Amino acid sequence: MSAKGKLKVGVTGLATLVGVFALSNYSSGVLTTAQVKQDVKMPEVIVLGKDAKLGSVTFNHVSHNGGKYSIDGTGPIACIECHHTAQPATELAKHPPLKTAWPSDRTTTLTAELFVKDPAAAGVAACRDCHARAGEAPKLLPAIPEIKHESSTAIISLTNQQALHRNCAGCHTEVVKQNKAIKAPTSMQCTACHKRSA
Repeated sequence: MSAKGKLKVGVTGLATLVGVFALSNYSSGVLTTAQVKQDVKMPEVIVLGKDAKLGSVTFNHVSHNGGKYSIDGTGPIACIECHHTAQPATELAKHPPLKTAWPSDRTTTLTAELFVKDPAAAGVAACRDCHARAGEAPKLLPAIPEIKHESSTAIISLTNQQALHRNCAGCHTEVVKQNKAIKAPTSMQCTACHKRSA
């Protein structure tokens, strides 16, 4: 087979190419462009907090980005609600303290359509790429992001745990405020999300 139409991907290049999505079933390290487009799919389920003391969290990605999971319950959650760095810096400047981590010269906003059209160019970063565990260095930033606490002068290090709890539980709390009938788990219901493996 000729090299034309093939994309050689090393281990590091693969991680950059597909962001959070690993293509580990290709041992040769050589993928055709058609294989990349066919095989890089938006994950249906993502396991978060794999090493959390209370157990991991199974996040149904398809439901959240395809169902009526927005705060007002009228549509899907925009990709940038979680993948907040996947938009131009000019947009992020309107929502401090959010900042662009990768790439800093981004001109597109991540959408499901953009990902389906060109997964490699969609620029999806995993939460831990910026919000590392306490004591670890993030992949895409020089240090874990910090913010000033909303009601004090305390500085909060937005570790993976802090970022996920603030984003996920914060959204769930807002959803429940909008519609009391919805049973979205909040920060007071740890084991509604965290499940220990048997």
